[in-house]
Amino acid sequence: MTGSALVLAGTRPGGDPLARELGVAHKGLIDIAGKPILERVVLALRAAGMSRVLVSADDPAVVALAKKLGAEICPPASGPSESVAAAFERTGAPLVVTTADHALLDPAWVTELIARTPAGADLSIMMARRQDIERALPGTQRTYLRFADGEWSGCNLFYLASPRASAALATWRAVEADRKRPWKLVARLGLPNLVAYALGRLTLEDGLARLGRRIGVNAALVRASDGRAAIDVDKPRDLADVLSLIAREIL
Repeated sequence: MTGSALVLAGTRPGGDPLARELGVAHKGLIDIAGKPILERVVLALRAAGMSRVLVSADDPAVVALAKKLGAEICPPASGPSESVAAAFERTGAPLVVTTADHALLDPAWVTELIARTPAGADLSIMMARRQDIERALPGTQRTYLRFADGEWSGCNLFYLASPRASAALATWRAVEADRKRPWKLVARLGLPNLVAYALGRLTLEDGLARLGRRIGVNAALVRASDGRAAIDVDKPRDLADVLSLIAREIL
């Protein structure tokens, strides 16, 4: 398998609180079992067969590390969606997108995302069910979206499968702003869908497909087979969870 992948590693306004607490310039530089998170992410993408890896970053230390790893630098734009759009113009489809804080990223998840994206889909998003996450890491605290088919958490893994996926990037920023408030996401689909959601009748898969049709793309949900795919590093508790899981693998 060959392909292109983008790692979002932009700098937050004011810097990242966790990185600052740990004394590093960027979250992607946090050491995890002897490697910076960004290095773990890039190596996982390479192992998944991604022959071209771009890193969207402007922090000098992150840029230097990305170049050392053989990645291309794509200067970040004003936000994640604009950064993805800039990289997508450079690479074209297909493009895997993930984030620099995906410390547990496994090549198998990238392969799964691509393989399980339905034929004809313009883009897909990997999400994990709550029971799968809690089975992998009991007691973990995540943000969940509740739908008729259960509670879901994002995995920071996206697949832009066709050129038409670019149509979805214009709405990415709005969706990102509402990611912790599912009713606001559903409200974008109109009153009938909002009522269906309120009555507990709207599944995440159906809601995503309807949102895709509304913006002119065929969007698909890929359920993660491994709940660990939804665990990133945002807070000290997340870092402790990640280190615990990695320690178990080593032992």
